[in-house]
Amino acid sequence: MSADSASFKLTHHFLIAMPGLEDEVFARSVVYMCEHSERGAMGLIINKPSDLTMQHLFDKVDLPLRREDMVASPVLQGGPVQTDRGFVLHDPIHMADPAQDGGAIYASTLTVPDGLEMTTSRDVLEALSSGAGPRRVLVTLGYASWGEGQLESELAENAWLTVPADVGIVFDTPLAQRYDKALDLLGLKAWMLSPEAGHA
Repeated sequence: MSADSASFKLTHHFLIAMPGLEDEVFARSVVYMCEHSERGAMGLIINKPSDLTMQHLFDKVDLPLRREDMVASPVLQGGPVQTDRGFVLHDPIHMADPAQDGGAIYASTLTVPDGLEMTTSRDVLEALSSGAGPRRVLVTLGYASWGEGQLESELAENAWLTVPADVGIVFDTPLAQRYDKALDLLGLKAWMLSPEAGHA
């Protein structure tokens, strides 16, 4: 690893799969990066629906869902790790008194610097269940992770493009358009990318 790689942080960025990346989970995926450090990286795929809707998910965890705007929303396949656990990506929410637990309102929340928040504790679902909670949410089952140096080597092999994240794509863009919209951030179209990219 080079000396400057420790400062090479892709937190609050999108990873966009190159056409040559044919892995079943990651092909044509857009990953929102929640963490990236010298120890590794973690993110959520934001454009792959699972078979579950939010209503199904809330039924499974024995909670009513009083957010009409979310009932039919798909739960996404966030990645191949811990696919039985829910990960809730949402707008930042802070307590009035930030002296309490850094200002996070839920029991287990990762705040992405300059970006969104990801909560894994049930209390965020309970808030949504009551009709409250974050205004914009994306729920995944599972997440994507990379060990130390693994993502850097995949980037070196041209498996991924990177671009600062646009939360409008995360929350407001239809699932089927998220890959192309993420490429648009780079001024690219899918047809411009060689399908041979990513093969050394």
